[in-house]
Amino acid sequence: MNINEANATAVGRMISARPMLTGVGAARDVIPGMRDRLLLHAGPPIEWQRMSGPMRGAIIGALLFEGLAATEQEATELVAAGEIDFEPCHHHQAVGPMAGVTSASMAVYVVETAETGAVQRSFSNLNEGYGKVLRYGAFAPEVLDKLRWMNEVMAPLLASALNALGGIDLRALVAEALHMGDEGHNRNKAGSLIFTKLLAPAVTEASDDRAAAAEVVRFLGDNALSVLNPVMAACKAMADAAHGVEGSTVVTAMARNGTDFGIRVSGMGDDWFTAPAATPDGLYFSGFTSDDANPDIGDSTITETAGIGAFAMAAAPAIVTFVSGTPRDALNATLEMYDITVGEHQHFTIPQLDFRGSPVGIDLRKVVELGVTPRVNTGIAHREAGVGQVGAGLVRPPVAIFEQALNAFADRYGI
Repeated sequence: MNINEANATAVGRMISARPMLTGVGAARDVIPGMRDRLLLHAGPPIEWQRMSGPMRGAIIGALLFEGLAATEQEATELVAAGEIDFEPCHHHQAVGPMAGVTSASMAVYVVETAETGAVQRSFSNLNEGYGKVLRYGAFAPEVLDKLRWMNEVMAPLLASALNALGGIDLRALVAEALHMGDEGHNRNKAGSLIFTKLLAPAVTEASDDRAAAAEVVRFLGDNALSVLNPVMAACKAMADAAHGVEGSTVVTAMARNGTDFGIRVSGMGDDWFTAPAATPDGLYFSGFTSDDANPDIGDSTITETAGIGAFAMAAAPAIVTFVSGTPRDALNATLEMYDITVGEHQHFTIPQLDFRGSPVGIDLRKVVELGVTPRVNTGIAHREAGVGQVGAGLVRPPVAIFEQALNAFADRYGI
């Protein structure tokens, strides 16, 4: 067995995957295995008893949104009675930022790739914007009202617009956004404006209600994270293309559920390797401190897994005004990631590094050998349910999960 060849194959597949955003549909209609009374969540598997405050809050909000419960107490009683199932988004070809909770009737983006002949799909829910939102564990009436508007007004118009456009090439969109100051995870200002610019004419033409169309375009344009969710689904598609290569030590998923940080590895099937998640270090909104912060949470680390996010921080020096640090820190973050990756991305290039490709393909062996873990940019959720986002910052996964994975790899392959 040649591990280097296996890793080259895995990373080659990740780089060559070309995800297209093709539609929007109800989760129950498009996500494989989705059903009523199933809630998908971010990160590796976890049961209700171990869930963090923001994840519990998002689950309560989803049950209220679905009409399965009328009050917070009814929602928690429903869960306690074993009436609700929980499974990771990653187990259903999906990803979700922060708590990542997705329920059956929620609208989701549909991303498709077809490099290997058969069409492969990935999914992500729609982005609500900053602050007090479901993905950060908030479930106040105004949070649910926004979700209903997104489902009932915005989602159908986006579906019609994408159908008229024939889809959006997300790999090309990310590549352009990196040249305009984004890094693809916490800074998506350019990408979201490109996204809105592409969709706006088609949204307008798809609706007979000019006010509704204007509201959708305004919402997309005002939300600097509009493009994050479809980009996450695109990165999920790229990472999945690299998964399942026999003998490969390339990481194909990094995800957090607010309690545990977990990874999956190309040559290790569907196994998760987990350890307690750390609390991000960063900048806090007025009135909040690190004492309010929940440990790291969300599937958005799929961006770093695919070679953007903190791996491309050099392209986005202004990110430090949101997550802390200096422009030099952003540059150094990217340079450090070349030490633990297999290759450089052909499509995601960084002007500040003379258009060098972003580091891609995290190699377990290099992480353990050097003791250097991946960098991650992230939002920070309040530790209590119902509050929402309190800041943004930087975090790293625990080295223990990479050591676990490498030991299991050695056992599996008799090394």
